[in-house]
Amino acid sequence: MVVLIAPERDVKDEIVTLNQLFEAGLATYHLRKPNKSLGEHQTYLEEIDKQYHNRIMLHYHHELSSSFDVKGIHFQEQKRRNCLERSNSYFEDLPLKGKSMSSSFHELEELKNCPVNFDYHLLSPVFSSISKVNYRGRNFDVNAIKKTIIGMGGATTNNLAEFTKLGFKGVGVLGGIWNAPKPVDAFKKIQDYFKMPEHKTIAAL
Repeated sequence: MVVLIAPERDVKDEIVTLNQLFEAGLATYHLRKPNKSLGEHQTYLEEIDKQYHNRIMLHYHHELSSSFDVKGIHFQEQKRRNCLERSNSYFEDLPLKGKSMSSSFHELEELKNCPVNFDYHLLSPVFSSISKVNYRGRNFDVNAIKKTIIGMGGATTNNLAEFTKLGFKGVGVLGGIWNAPKPVDAFKKIQDYFKMPEHKTIAAL
């Protein structure tokens, strides 16, 4: 599974590139734009080809999931903690209507003991981040945890086998694609790896 995270600040030709990535097979895109307002999120979504809306996970303005046919909603770490302080039933009572729900984690034990049944979990940083300075990897090993866990932090076309060895079911990528000279080509290499039986290393990498 390949999860692409939106660049926090808009990049040149972002929507054009994003539509190309969807066309190339991107199935899960996390719309994480903390500096955009509700209206700016709406505009951003409207600029994306409508047929791809069902591949988008919303980090902010979850209410947009009722007016756009998005894939689902994502809970960042602090928001998840705040909701759990109120009640576990907060998540159970959400009117998702078949949509997906995911959350971010930065501590292995917290992920392991989380009482909410998320569809998948983003755990970071596995390796040192490409997009964040001084965000050093912790080499989390999740082989013993029976949950769908996506590894984030430092994922590139060159180290995918290392994520597999640590037990991750996929990778979350930001800088490894958006900072690549050819983002679509970088995505295709990562996607091809996870299509292979047992995620064996691709010779081309």
